[in-house]
Amino acid sequence: MKVFIAYDGSADADIAIDGLRRAGLPADGVEALVMSVGEVWLPPPASDESEPAHAPHGLKESREHAAEVMQQAHEAAQRGANRVQQMFPQWHVTAEENNGSPAFELLNRAEEWKADLIVVGSQGLTAFSRFVLGSVSQKILTEASTSVHVGREHGGSGTSGQRIVIGVDGSAGSRVAVRAAARRKWTAGSELRIVVADDALKTSPILRLVPPISDFVDEVRAEEWTQSEHMALEAAQELRDGLDNEDITVSSVVEMGDPKQVLVKHAEEFGADCIFTGATGFSTRLERLILGSVSAAIAARAHCSVEVVREREALKNPQ
Repeated sequence: MKVFIAYDGSADADIAIDGLRRAGLPADGVEALVMSVGEVWLPPPASDESEPAHAPHGLKESREHAAEVMQQAHEAAQRGANRVQQMFPQWHVTAEENNGSPAFELLNRAEEWKADLIVVGSQGLTAFSRFVLGSVSQKILTEASTSVHVGREHGGSGTSGQRIVIGVDGSAGSRVAVRAAARRKWTAGSELRIVVADDALKTSPILRLVPPISDFVDEVRAEEWTQSEHMALEAAQELRDGLDNEDITVSSVVEMGDPKQVLVKHAEEFGADCIFTGATGFSTRLERLILGSVSAAIAARAHCSVEVVREREALKNPQ
């Protein structure tokens, strides 16, 4: 497994790393790359490069600033890598720094490195950190080609076992999320719960006064509820079959309402450490639109960590 960790030295980045203890990741057999990006576009000169005789005004100062920023990025990446290595002594951990636009550089490197999972903090050091989900994390969440784990501090039941909520809606993306959760190494006593949000058919109160329409709506709702219950039970069984630890409790529940609200509320009441949700398999532009309304909304509102699960093409079509 290859875990790519975006690290900017902020408290949220540290929280995201610390939260990996309860993410069900294996104790060994993992490569981790910790990357920090210096937000400068003029790279510092190479060690053997001298300033030109007629350098433009301000070039020297700009390069000195760039060198300082990149030194900070280097030190941050090393701190992040050391933090990861202390938590997971058997992982192979490396650190890198680069310059440029953080989201762009992080996405490109994660794609080039063929990461299986990208880990980001919920906010960061930029001015955008006052938003619920930082702009860099939001861009990575919606544009990455692989799974993204948004780490948060608050949440969890405080017990030794993990509590995980997996949102299921019958789509291919949610089935991928179920399989991903089943592959993790959860500790004994963990509880995994399938949650299906039944967003019921809504009608005007006036139309409800017309008996034929009212009866039709009730029939449709009853049928949808039955289908949701079947979906939840089927997903729970698939999850149970995929786990390699019998000391893990698997349950399922169907709740009425909008998935964006149901999953967040249920996870908080359940004391969840993380919400797993699938991403769609549509085109990039449409996927971003859908993520903006469901998965990204959950990632922005949840009190706990959120993992948006995608399957890389290499995993879908192994050679």
